Amino acid sequence: MCGLVGFLAASNAAAPDELTRLATNMANRLETRGPDDVGAWVSAPAGFALGHRRLAVIDLSAAGHQPMRSASGRSVLAYNGEIYNAGELRRRLEGHGRRFRGTSDTEVLLEACEAWGVERAVGQLIGMFAFAFWDVQRQRLTLVRDRLGIKPLYWGTSGGVLFFGSQPKAFAAHPQWQPAVDLEALALFLRHSYVPAPRSIFRHIEKLEPGCLVEIERGQAPRQRRYWNLRTVAVAGRQRPLAHDEDALAELDTLLADAVRRRMVADVPIGAFLSGGIDSSTVLAMMQAEAQRPVRSFTIGFEDEALNEAPDAAKVAGHLGTDHSELVVSTKEAQAVLPELPACYDEPHADPAQLPTLLLSKLARQDVTVALSGDGGDELFAGYKHHLSGAAIAPAFRACPRPLRTLVAGAVQLFSPAAWDALLKAVPRSHRPARAGARAHRLATLLRLADDDAVYRCFVSRWPAPEQVVRRVREPAGVAADGSLRQDLPNFLDRMQFYDATSYLPDGVLAKVDRASMAVGLEVRVPMLDHRVVEFAWRLPPALRIRRRQGKWLLRQVLAKYVPTHLTERPKMGFDVPIGQWLRGDLRDWAEHLLAADRLRQGGYFDPAPIRAAWDAHCAGGDLWQDRLWSILMFEAWREHWGIGSV
Repeated sequence: MCGLVGFLAASNAAAPDELTRLATNMANRLETRGPDDVGAWVSAPAGFALGHRRLAVIDLSAAGHQPMRSASGRSVLAYNGEIYNAGELRRRLEGHGRRFRGTSDTEVLLEACEAWGVERAVGQLIGMFAFAFWDVQRQRLTLVRDRLGIKPLYWGTSGGVLFFGSQPKAFAAHPQWQPAVDLEALALFLRHSYVPAPRSIFRHIEKLEPGCLVEIERGQAPRQRRYWNLRTVAVAGRQRPLAHDEDALAELDTLLADAVRRRMVADVPIGAFLSGGIDSSTVLAMMQAEAQRPVRSFTIGFEDEALNEAPDAAKVAGHLGTDHSELVVSTKEAQAVLPELPACYDEPHADPAQLPTLLLSKLARQDVTVALSGDGGDELFAGYKHHLSGAAIAPAFRACPRPLRTLVAGAVQLFSPAAWDALLKAVPRSHRPARAGARAHRLATLLRLADDDAVYRCFVSRWPAPEQVVRRVREPAGVAADGSLRQDLPNFLDRMQFYDATSYLPDGVLAKVDRASMAVGLEVRVPMLDHRVVEFAWRLPPALRIRRRQGKWLLRQVLAKYVPTHLTERPKMGFDVPIGQWLRGDLRDWAEHLLAADRLRQGGYFDPAPIRAAWDAHCAGGDLWQDRLWSILMFEAWREHWGIGSV
């Protein structure tokens, strides 16, 4: 795993030494992504420079140095990722006369792009990747990102220079970098807790979308296109669904086992993240079934027993016989990581799970350089709570006219959440849901919405009306705004999973894991997101995803072949962090500093009134505000760390 960066200047006035110096300095801003080596390659006549930081995983020798020039000299590559079928591709290329100097997958990718053309080459890759391919003769740059968006790639212009790279922090080493916050992207960030692609928090800088490539030549408009489209995959899959449970089970088991096996190839120590849940347990079980010795597994636990998954993970590890490590952290230890977050996430990110993810990455990096994770299982196999809730609510929306739903909602809201809690005390605790009053009011809010896609937007929104918080902005259309998708995927569960897989997965989950792991030089591989597994998952009918009010049904059947169900069947916790409790306690002074009305007013990005109202309500004991406040705090902490000025 690595970090790449580069630029294409508006003119070719700079000398080669100056271009090399700039590219090297920019690459060094990504040192944690690639602590093992640094390199630069430039073309002064083209005003082009390419920088790279290397984390050596395959072929640790100098033969894997990047940027890498092809044997013919016609092409140069800087690349971040892993190609898991590099061996097969290499043999095919050798059969066509290509000769290799080393054993790295970088060289295979480079020669494949030169031999077959970039688009044809990437269509044959099994892997995760983001790369820059420079055609020396044509002076043409091609940027490519993998199908699911596992690896990041930013690009755009600032100060008349076209920048591209793994993380925007690298651009700051160039004198023409002029960062400015995109207020529309900020509004989207407040709604989702991340900035959905193709936008980034920076004006005129985009994230290349998953499954896309863009060709850039000086003096011409960039040409962007998709080489793989999840929407096409989803529609095709739903048109030929799998009909038999046993056949589907056998095929998924085979596909996942192969995906895991391919991701265990490395010239450095390898291990796995383990929460004890369905996804990570499945990956670890398949790793251990393939390995000749105990696999290294890693778990983070918390002193708070209500949040501690470590004992459950230890039971799974014990059953599988892995070499297991766990770290139980105190509240103070977890909070001590907070100042590191803006440096890791050089675009604001507001998932509180970023804290334990960074701690887990630090733990694993003490012993391994590569770790496998179970990310992607929820999106592919319907594992989120909103999948279950949405699937249950959708029939009511179809059967009940909106005026009647509005009437019911009004009746519910005649009583405050506290009044509902008081009324429901007569119900036995074992049958009474937690926070019943708040849930009743949330249901009433959902009933008033126009359609099920609006329900999804409500499920995934932090600030439901960001333009009331961000000054001088109209929120652009975001996730779940494409009305035509209803025609392609009429089933609401399908649409929810599609929205999650195309936005929350790459820009929320995978960005969180990439930045946290790369901050400590750890490569994380995600076998669930092998594109062959993804294409298979879109052929599963609802009954193979949700059954008996339980998501991920088919994946659970696969895991049951390796681990007894009583060790893994428990309520989903995820990396739940008690942010609300912390903000009323140890973090109160920190939050008060960042949320001070005068400070917010001087920054000019936010209207302080709704933020202060939310903060006062939270401090008074309200439990609806912590996620909203965390997004403001993460933006303000990011702005303070990176020296981003006022509007």
